[in-house]
Amino acid sequence: MVAVRLPQEMEKRLNVLSRKTGRTKSFYIRQALEEHLEEMEDIYLAEERFRTLDKTVSLDELMSEPDVAR
Repeated sequence: MVAVRLPQEMEKRLNVLSRKTGRTKSFYIRQALEEHLEEMEDIYLAEERFRTLDKTVSLDELMSEPDVAR
């Protein structure tokens, strides 16, 4: 189980949506996470790789790699 504190305006909007559609607030929170969690993971991974780069590579060096599609 996870508890989440939402800004008051966001919680209001979620309450209205839930009431109008007959779905639970948890349903909409799960939907939002499903849609955006992978994207957030990808961003974190890219940022982590960027921070751990130990050298830069020129375009010519990159293009000389055997697995680079041309």
